[in-house]
Amino acid sequence: MKIKCVITDDEPLARKGLREYIEKIDILELQGECKNVIELNNLMQHTKVDLLFLDIEMPYLSGLDFLANLESPPLTIITSAYEKYALKSYEFHVSDYLLKPFSFARFMKAIHNIQSIMEKAGMKIDSRSYVFVRSDKQFKKIVFDHILFVESLENYIIIHTVSSREITGIPLRQFGEILPQNSFIQVHRSYIVNIHKIEAVAGNQLKVGGKMIPIGRNQREDIMNTLNEYIISRKKE
Repeated sequence: MKIKCVITDDEPLARKGLREYIEKIDILELQGECKNVIELNNLMQHTKVDLLFLDIEMPYLSGLDFLANLESPPLTIITSAYEKYALKSYEFHVSDYLLKPFSFARFMKAIHNIQSIMEKAGMKIDSRSYVFVRSDKQFKKIVFDHILFVESLENYIIIHTVSSREITGIPLRQFGEILPQNSFIQVHRSYIVNIHKIEAVAGNQLKVGGKMIPIGRNQREDIMNTLNEYIISRKKE
């Protein structure tokens, strides 16, 4: 899995700098940027967040006051231009305190600390974004984000990507174990699909890459629970 993170800072340049740092590290996945903790609170109502990059002095409510009001805050790295809050911040069990302006090397040290904390808590972090599989007498690179769906065919699987179909002798279950769990879901005993590539849901079928894929009876509830956070429907008056 990747570490889902959110930036909260009222300074546009500070957000931009953090975003550029985050984009350089494969294990980090930016879920959003907020100008204040009110926006952050709204985002956290519908978005899973593993890690906060949180400024302190912001309009409406400070970053520390926000943490004080959370029952179970995510892992938090403070990013502040003021050293005076450092001691106080550790009362809220923050994982690190980055004093602006901070270097990429210092940022990397903070992320390594976060990885250690998560691994000790039993959370598996996988930074891979691709694998090589044997197909057509050669090893071909398969980028996870390019996969539409994976189809089981007896002792083989067919990996359907946006640009190719690769056949390889790997069991579906084994291949499924290396895929990012936040992006792929098994929808049938013979199919794993990329959640972000689903085009439509119609009855007991999903449309992915123009192909209709059956939903297994035992998988339907899990699939709908996963897709519910993406479904927008009209509220009843």
